[in-house]
Amino acid sequence: MTTVLIIDDERPIRSSLRDILEYEDYKVLDVDNGTDALEILKKEKIDLVLCDIKMNKMDGMEVLSTSKTFTDTPFIMISGHGTIETAVEAARKGAFDFLEKPLDLNRLLITVRNALEKGSLVKETKVLKKKVSKTKEILGESSGISVIKDTIDKVAPTDARVLVTGANGAGKELVARWLHEKSERSSAPLIEVNCAAIPSELIESELFGHEKGSFTSAVKQRIGKFEQATGGTLFLDEIGDMSLSAQAKVLRALQEHKITRVGGDKEISVNVRVIAATNKDLLREIEEGNFRMDLYHRLSVILIHVPPLNERKGDIPIIARSFCEEICGEYSMPVKEFTNDAMKALQALPWTGNIRELRNMVERLIILSGKNITAKEVESFANPSQPNSKSRKMLDLDAFESITAYQQHAESLYLDFQLAKYNGRKDLVAQAVGLSASELDSKLRQYNLEH
Repeated sequence: MTTVLIIDDERPIRSSLRDILEYEDYKVLDVDNGTDALEILKKEKIDLVLCDIKMNKMDGMEVLSTSKTFTDTPFIMISGHGTIETAVEAARKGAFDFLEKPLDLNRLLITVRNALEKGSLVKETKVLKKKVSKTKEILGESSGISVIKDTIDKVAPTDARVLVTGANGAGKELVARWLHEKSERSSAPLIEVNCAAIPSELIESELFGHEKGSFTSAVKQRIGKFEQATGGTLFLDEIGDMSLSAQAKVLRALQEHKITRVGGDKEISVNVRVIAATNKDLLREIEEGNFRMDLYHRLSVILIHVPPLNERKGDIPIIARSFCEEICGEYSMPVKEFTNDAMKALQALPWTGNIRELRNMVERLIILSGKNITAKEVESFANPSQPNSKSRKMLDLDAFESITAYQQHAESLYLDFQLAKYNGRKDLVAQAVGLSASELDSKLRQYNLEH
């Protein structure tokens, strides 16, 4: 039911307004001073406020100004001493409308309906913006996360290149997005490229674009990611998987701020801030000849390391509760609560998949658990692709006719585990298990694991 708060120090006015609004099926609360009204606004769900301007203790304009610091609830200001200047001031401070006493019944009801519609639209807009926005908060209070937040605040306003390191699923992409959001380039695009997901023969075309006819399938000119990101930020995720040929061209783009499309000879100036991320040890990759040292030094002006979830288990409660609220909202269901034992059980699990795995676990618990999430449910619904020692001991070795059959069974379990670990990302699985994309596809078809 829609709730309206009336603020007026005259009891007859409050009583009249209450009678009118309750007749229209609104729930009504009323107070005779601004101080009590602000407390109600902080504690109760109020959809609309009717506020007198001239009151003792705190006048209506002060109530309006103070309320706007913590709520978007629409205000309709009312006064028996109305002037144009008063109405203008009320509108400037955020009031929806201004009504003069004595109140006209029809105008009052129309204004109330319009204000409620506006309030509803404001709330819907906020929800939609939250859904559309990709940049979520970096959650956690551990020392590692505090260092990351401080570094982002210092580095984001500059154009310094940043190299973000950390395991898969730890949150490197979120760090990159916040570096962009807090930069002076935030109004320009953030263009993301996953270097591990693009075949080596196509990475240069993806980054720098190509001219029509430069290769067999180049049927028209294509603008590359560097040009798309001009004025903004280019995020090169998993840059450790980039080919040496592409690395050389990226290095030139960083040094000269110019690129050349594949198949073209014209130099194109680009104004791009580059943020790179990797789950690999690039210094080791340099030793093995897989990564250019000069590119590493160009990219790593600022180094940010995102610690794995196992190194900051104290952050799990705040992250899990945030995921719970978000997922329950997506499913339009009441927010579930974790018992203390359930939270301890979550913290005890080995989070090899980091934040990504934790979100999957929370979603699984929300779908399968009761009203409150218990420790028993956490233990029961832990990732089924991670067999425990008991299940391994129960494996019936007599069921295998040959060592080949056993090897195939083990290989099937291993690939199933890796698929769960990397959330079905076959490019990452292939990299982790040392297979080419085609070899992995063949194995997945063999063991019926394609989906």
